[in-house]
Amino acid sequence: MPNRSVPRRLVLDRSLLHRLMMRRAAPTLAGFFVLGLFWGAWASVLPSVQRAVGASKGQLGLALLFVTIGSLPAMLLVAGPAVDRFGTRATAVFCAAFAAATVFPARAGSLPLLAVSLFAAGAASGALDVGINAAAARIEHDTGRRLMPLAHGLYSVGVLTGAVGGGLARQFGAGREEILLGVAVLASGAATWIGGERRALGTGSQVRPRLERALIVLGLVGAAAFLIEGALESWSSIFLERQLHARPAVSGLGPGVFAGAMALGRFSGQLLRFSDRTLLAAGAAVGAAGCALAAAAPSPPLALVGFALGGAGVSLNAPVVFGAAARGRANPAAAVATVTTMGYLGLLAAPPLVGGIAQLASLRMSFLVLAMVGGGIVVAAARLPLRAATR
Repeated sequence: MPNRSVPRRLVLDRSLLHRLMMRRAAPTLAGFFVLGLFWGAWASVLPSVQRAVGASKGQLGLALLFVTIGSLPAMLLVAGPAVDRFGTRATAVFCAAFAAATVFPARAGSLPLLAVSLFAAGAASGALDVGINAAAARIEHDTGRRLMPLAHGLYSVGVLTGAVGGGLARQFGAGREEILLGVAVLASGAATWIGGERRALGTGSQVRPRLERALIVLGLVGAAAFLIEGALESWSSIFLERQLHARPAVSGLGPGVFAGAMALGRFSGQLLRFSDRTLLAAGAAVGAAGCALAAAAPSPPLALVGFALGGAGVSLNAPVVFGAAARGRANPAAAVATVTTMGYLGLLAAPPLVGGIAQLASLRMSFLVLAMVGGGIVVAAARLPLRAATR
């Protein structure tokens, strides 16, 4: 009779390794969730914040720009070096700062105070973003198992939970302060949990931002994919309503379908056993097809299918690119900070770029340009400096 104990032992060993990895990763995963939770809740309370400060749409847009102004230098110049030097202690501090900063935007009573509070929230959010991505990459490196897609999937779930939960809370009479205070309490709990992690305490030495060629290439690919993400997220509802004459109830599905597809794509990426290069190239191809379908769609249902394909396609960009930047490096947080900063520049450029093309031609042409950007990512994926993918 053949000996069946070896395969069974291998299965048990893999199951044990998975449980050990998830136990170690739990505080980091909580950080991803609360980060998304805040931005989802913030989107739900934004109308009441606008009324409270008496801002026009243009003034509110200018105030929101301070999120980026605060986050980009915090990621590149502060978070990356600090996390590499002090490890999880720095990430815990950034999470605690984030918890404190989430309360201030809701309490702003004037436009200048709102801008200052959003600067602080953006800086804390960007620093926490780098810290948890570096931690996830370190866990991948140490365990040889993939974690980034799950982590970013939980961020997407956090965004959806915050947006829907915040909307329901407002419906039942909760104010913006109470909603964001609840997020702050959860973020404080995550900070305590992260601070209790005793592994990966950092090198203890001074670390500088990383600007090497391989990271710049990864950052450019990340920026291209973030360009698609930001454009579809910002313009899908407008395209449905103005180009295809959809009712508001239908046009509002655009961003929701896109976000839901992103979350589903990330959780699927956690389970798929393909290389990072394959996931990135295949995802970009699907995203390009989705943009092209939306551009050519004669009706809202087909456009929504296009937005779903676009969301699923670009969903694995951040997990793959951030993980590749940090994997196997002595200073993973500085590497993640470089790539994250470049990637978020694409996210920032997306709304005005699409609007400019739409002004010169049409929104359909804007989506065709996005499809071409997706095709460029497919080509670039074959040449990216990706290290060995995790299992």
